[in-house]
Parts: sequence; C-alpha cells; structure tokens
Amino acid sequence: MQYFFLRFIQVLQHPRVRSALLLFIGIALGVELMSFIGGRPFFGHHVAKAAPSLGAPEIEDGQQLIVIPEVQREPRTRFLSAFQLPERLTFAGQSVPLDNWQVRERIEYEFYQFLADEGQSVILAKRSGRCFPQFEQQLAAAGLPDDLKYLLLLDSQCPNTVSVPYHSQRGTSQRRLTRAGSVPLSRRQLELSVDNTMARLTTAKAKTGDWFLAVAAYLAGEDHVQKALTEQRVQEYWKLSDTREMMRYVPRLIAAKEIYSHPDRYLGLDKQDLYAPVVTETVTVQVTEPKRHLAAIANDLGTYYLELRLLNPQITHDSLPRGTHTLKVAKQRVGAP
Repeated sequence: MQYFFLRFIQVLQHPRVRSALLLFIGIALGVELMSFIGGRPFFGHHVAKAAPSLGAPEIEDGQQLIVIPEVQREPRTRFLSAFQLPERLTFAGQSVPLDNWQVRERIEYEFYQFLADEGQSVILAKRSGRCFPQFEQQLAAAGLPDDLKYLLLLDSQCPNTVSVPYHSQRGTSQRRLTRAGSVPLSRRQLELSVDNTMARLTTAKAKTGDWFLAVAAYLAGEDHVQKALTEQRVQEYWKLSDTREMMRYVPRLIAAKEIYSHPDRYLGLDKQDLYAPVVTETVTVQVTEPKRHLAAIANDLGTYYLELRLLNPQITHDSLPRGTHTLKVAKQRVGAP
C-alpha cells in the first residue's frame, strides 16, 4: 500500500498530470457554480429556482431559496436623430414654409447645431429664466411679438442682466453685423439701447411688412436687404441669397424658439431648473474725489466688486470719476452692512 501511495505522489508531481487535475477541478467548480445560479441540483446539492415576481414557490425541507436580483441594463444611447422638427412652425405669428426643401434643411441644420452642443444649450436655457422676463415686458409695452426675445440667445447669449443684441450705428439703416453667438458692441450699453432696438424692429417691420425680412433688416440694415431683394427679383426672405451669416440668422432664431420654448422636451429641464431673475434696485452714488475705485463703492453699498460689474456692464473701468452716477445693485444687498 505504501508503494502505491508513493507512486501516486510521484505521478502527481508530473507537470502534465498536475495540469490535467487542475483543469478537471476547475471544470467541476464551474459546473457547480452554474448549477447553483440556475437553481438545478448538481453534485448532491438542491437549490430552488429564483422566486417569480408574483409570488414565492413552495420550498421543501432541505431546499434553499435563492432570489436572483433583476439585472439593471444601461439605457440605449440617445441619438440626435431622436429629435425631430415639428411639422408646423411659426414665428411672430407667421408660418414657416417647411414644405420648401431648402428652408427645412436650413432650420434643421441650426436645430441640430444647438442640440449637438448640449452643455451650452442647457446653460442658455437656464439663463433664459433670468433674462427673458424683463425683455418680455419691454416687447409687450412696445407692441412687438414675444418671439423676438430669442434674439437675446443668439447674440448676447442672455448675460447677467437684460440686454439687446444691437444698437444703431451711424444712421438709421447702417448696423454693425455681428456673428451669431458673439458678444455685440452694445453689450456695454444694455438698457440705453432698449428703446432704440424696439424702434428699429418696429420700423423694419413697417417697411418690409414681414417679420422674417424685418429681422434680416435688423441684422444687416434696411438698405442692404432692400437692395438684395431688388437685384435678385424676389420678395421673400426665404428666397434671398446673401451672406452666410444673414442666411443662417433667421433659421437659427426659429430653431432657438423651438428648443428653448420646450426645454423639458429637448434638454430635460423643468421650469424650476431655470435661473431666477436677479431683483435689482437703482442707487445714486456721489463721487467727490477725482476718482473712486469700484471695490470701495461696492463696499459702501454692501455688495462686492464682481457683482457690481456684472449688474452694471456699462462700466468700462475699475473706478468711477468725480460726479453723480446711477448704479444697479441686488435689492437684498441695499443697505446691507
């Protein structure tokens, strides 16, 4: 017996025998594990199948109930193509001719460009909660369509205070053309240009009789648009060939209206997700010295330098000269220590 035991030990020391034995043990353990998960008896064990969701099965003596949790699967990748333009769009009360192939393609291009930059679109949607309310009131007071508020998203990208995209440049029909998405020069003259903006839009609409052409004229100037219409012998904005910027501007405005009027549908944002308006109050500051630094003025007003600059973008320097100045501060900070 001792002889056979020694021979068995010698055989086990052979590399091939050891490998075969380990392989067999691994297979046996794997089969046992699979049978354990499947709930089937194997190698003398008895495992009950997973209990169905509507009730547990009867368990016999000596059996063990194993409940397998439901596997959580990752959702499918969301493609931009999952979003589609509606069959009908309007802007400022006018129907958009989506049945024209080139019109639809131009608007779809801008539509998907907004959605492709999801982070920027989410921020713009959030900012709209802050900058739209006051501009909506101004548009209503001027008798202009509410849809024109989306101009803020295209040009000034809804800054910290209410602004307008443009102000007049050297005459009634000359304007500085600014690329969509850039910060216009009027960024530093926000509220001073509001009345002028309302007047320009009203005048452009009165001359063209069409809001699409009026917005184009608001961008490039009435004379420029009228000259292009005459040369090309057309009467509609959608049939006008012009610079890439002007041909993109109105489609981009329409796409912006569709997306940012439905942030829940396209961006997953609810109304409470939008930034709340900053309630401000106008204060008068008297500077008696040759100039006074804004940090000192902010401290006197119970606010701080950064907020004072954000709420008063017309300020171009770090200090104010001698004289009387009107500034805006957050209302809750007025009179704060």
